[in-house]
Amino acid sequence: MTLVQMQPRSTGATAVDRTVADAMDTTGPQVCDDMTVEVALSVMASARTGHLLVCDDSGLCTGLVTHARLAAVRESSAYSDRVRLRDILGDRGPFTSPVTTMTEAGHMMRCSHVDALPVVDEHGSALGVLALAR
Repeated sequence: MTLVQMQPRSTGATAVDRTVADAMDTTGPQVCDDMTVEVALSVMASARTGHLLVCDDSGLCTGLVTHARLAAVRESSAYSDRVRLRDILGDRGPFTSPVTTMTEAGHMMRCSHVDALPVVDEHGSALGVLALAR
């Protein structure tokens, strides 16, 4: 897997000094953690995306959910139509900062076994997503 630049930017950055801000996607949907799994799947389908950034009621990013994760939850025997995103998120993270180098972010993604990372500012607000190319 390789990192992909979702929105080309003319920053003049070289491969050595590129940061997450140079490659993150800022266009994806953000949803509240009180949303149900069914509604989240509908939003994901409408947005034609494989992941959603999840925020709490104060606007802080609490994580990222993927279509695969939501589908697995829906197929589980413990599933009900009342399950909310906050019920399935578990521990916060991993997250990255827009000033993290692409090398560091790639290492973090490989070590965490994730295909996408939420990008947050110093206050924990979601700025976008850094995703791997397939």
